[in-house]
Amino acid sequence: MGLVIRLTRVGAKKRPQYRVVVADSRFPRDGRFLEKLGTYNPMLPKEGGKRVELELERVKYWLSKGALPSDRVARFLDAAGLMKRKPRNNPQKAKPKVKGDAAAGGAAPTAAAPAAEKPAEAAAG
Repeated sequence: MGLVIRLTRVGAKKRPQYRVVVADSRFPRDGRFLEKLGTYNPMLPKEGGKRVELELERVKYWLSKGALPSDRVARFLDAAGLMKRKPRNNPQKAKPKVKGDAAAGGAAPTAAAPAAEKPAEAAAG
């Protein structure tokens, strides 16, 4: 049984609130869980102390049993000092998009033009 510490949504429409729970990885996101470990309210300011509330002793217990935190929960645990989160690296994020770049969704007009001329020359010749 793979245990995960993750968020489950309990808020109303356009008013998200989450519970931090430990669950089997096969259970649905908002479905059955083993224990509630805390709450997360993203609508509150980051400076407020009530934004993330965790029962740290229970979190330590489940981590000792092999439960793996989700990415967002790992951020919370890193801020609480329970575990060290590995920094992620996305070098593509900071690069500006170039017009006409194939990765940006535009096709390069110079690459398509010579390919279209070759079949026409072969048929004429």
